[in-house]
Amino acid sequence: MTEPAPKPVNRSMTDAGAWRSDRLDVDGYLARLGIPARPPGRAALDEIHERHVRTFTFDNADVLLRQHPGVDLDAVQEKFVGRGRGGYCFEHSTLLSAALEQLGYRVIRRLARVGDPAGGPVGTRTHLVVEVVLDGERLLCDPGFGMSIVRPVPLIDGHEEEQDGERFRVVRTHEGDVAAWQLQRLRGQGWEVQHTTDEIPVHPADVADGHHVTSTSPGSHFTTSLIVARRLPDRHVTLTSDGVTIRRPGAPTEHQDVSPGELREWLGILDPHLSAEETERLLAWAAEHRTVSQRPAGRPTTAG
Repeated sequence: MTEPAPKPVNRSMTDAGAWRSDRLDVDGYLARLGIPARPPGRAALDEIHERHVRTFTFDNADVLLRQHPGVDLDAVQEKFVGRGRGGYCFEHSTLLSAALEQLGYRVIRRLARVGDPAGGPVGTRTHLVVEVVLDGERLLCDPGFGMSIVRPVPLIDGHEEEQDGERFRVVRTHEGDVAAWQLQRLRGQGWEVQHTTDEIPVHPADVADGHHVTSTSPGSHFTTSLIVARRLPDRHVTLTSDGVTIRRPGAPTEHQDVSPGELREWLGILDPHLSAEETERLLAWAAEHRTVSQRPAGRPTTAG
């Protein structure tokens, strides 16, 4: 059964005021996605979500370049809408949630913990997702995860669906006494928990604090490893300082090391809309932090 939607909140205090969604140039955002404005509905929501994840890269380039502008809406829309850049979850979900509010959707921002609690310690609540309540149905939007859903999924315990050759499942759980939801992806060894989203209210300060941790902590993988990911028409590609992972529907996952020259080529393919100067600085950072194995660059391996 579909879980009951959360009780209505005072939108004038939480959304229009605190989140400042009215500052978004929603026409510019839709133009960047290449789609027109449509009345709220499931088909329109699916279209916006999918176009978003296919248009903007998931990357931490600005973190590594020590030039991150922050995750408030003004900074995010200048970066994404103005320059076509990408970023990570705090930016993606900040932009999508503001756009959906402008377009008439009921939006609830949620924080999640990444990782599988059964597999060991998990991190802090440093992943931002978006819940949309539409026609009485609760839907999880997750535009800012490196390998995640293409379209929203219903928050229904046990719900499964396939998207772009990947199978996802939603599981109802708890974080202590707080209701929560796991988003799981089917891997070769079984279901893997991507993250657990709780239902604790989220405020702008929570998002700013989470961004501070992930963008400055020496223990954050965003400060220690390059990642640029994008859904291309026929594959999902994740690029790091040392290698590339390619996933195609119905095919084994392919991993291969990359040389510095190949890293430049892959940046061109994924196109995170970096300037020439930013690209050179990022390549210099990657060269300094390479940890690649001795296997010849370009030689592929496969994994389930």
